[in-house]
Amino acid sequence: MTISSPPSIEEGIPFASLTTLGVGGPVRYLARCDDAAQLDEALRWARSEDLATFILGGGSNLLVADGGFDGLVIQLREETVQIEERGDRVRVRAGAGVEWDALVERVVDEGLGGLECLSGIPGLVGAAPMQNIGAYGQEVSETIRAVQVVERSTGEAKSLSAADCDFGYRTSVFKGAWRDRYVVTGVDFLLERRTEGAVRYPDLRRRLGVAEGRPAPSLAEVRAAVLDVRRGKSMVLDDPRDPNRRSAGSFFTNPVVASELAEEVRRRTGRDMPAYPADGGRVKLSAAWLIERAGFQRGEKRRRAGISSRHALALVNLGGAKAVELVALAAEIKGRVRRLFGVTLQPEPVFLGFDRNAGDLLDEINGNDRT
Repeated sequence: MTISSPPSIEEGIPFASLTTLGVGGPVRYLARCDDAAQLDEALRWARSEDLATFILGGGSNLLVADGGFDGLVIQLREETVQIEERGDRVRVRAGAGVEWDALVERVVDEGLGGLECLSGIPGLVGAAPMQNIGAYGQEVSETIRAVQVVERSTGEAKSLSAADCDFGYRTSVFKGAWRDRYVVTGVDFLLERRTEGAVRYPDLRRRLGVAEGRPAPSLAEVRAAVLDVRRGKSMVLDDPRDPNRRSAGSFFTNPVVASELAEEVRRRTGRDMPAYPADGGRVKLSAAWLIERAGFQRGEKRRRAGISSRHALALVNLGGAKAVELVALAAEIKGRVRRLFGVTLQPEPVFLGFDRNAGDLLDEINGNDRT
């Protein structure tokens, strides 16, 4: 039986036009799928042509090689949102193609708490469980109850529980054992109907003036404050005049290290080092703080790549940058932080079209230097 080409297929689209970093070579094939039936057709067509597949969300957490991707890129455009009352809890099911911040805005307007601190994060709903996105004291895993998926090899639709997803800090089973096994088609959230927003993060507490005896801020106030903080760091990608806008957000995750290493870093850097308790008696450090203490400056440039002038954790395309320039800068940062502090930073974006994974690639550029 002849399998027809997937709907809305395009050829040779530059990946640079599909990502917030604005770098990357051509896509061999791009299929935009509106529903599960079109997704199944696209996957079957790729199998029949022996093509590698990549599922593209909003392109906000992605670094694509200058050679592009020689396969089929699938972009889901399922944008339905269903809200079901369950007493003081409310189930919200959102399609993978829903813009993430649009969902947060909607649930805040509905008086539903649990996602307000995740305001302003770019991308689509389908990427949220894969990355276990988090910010300002909230993680999406706190409210996810199920993830709707389609198995790539068979086209079978399944519903995975939150426990199945094995969520961790900025990770999930979709980035580990089940990498490339499933396509996320929708996410079920269980949110609370309440008026007060969550304020756990110290910077956010200070901005909102949260103090003993003062009324807790509303969901809308927390959302507005988060957007204000993110915009001040050029982490809200809505201003075409902002020279820092072409980024993938935070390029490195905050490292979680043994308490002994945290104390050694504190000894080397001073008592003002930010550190936060983590699971298993470990300590989470600030990657941005370590990068600046390693001597990197906000606004520092390497040809057409640079560090954001507003946040040391964001690497930016200053205009016409190649992927190799961003990779070289990331490798320089990773290598110097490790040499000075013994801490290995892990890149957060997905690296696509490279012949090695992100960590190995950056290590190789540094001559496999390890402390």
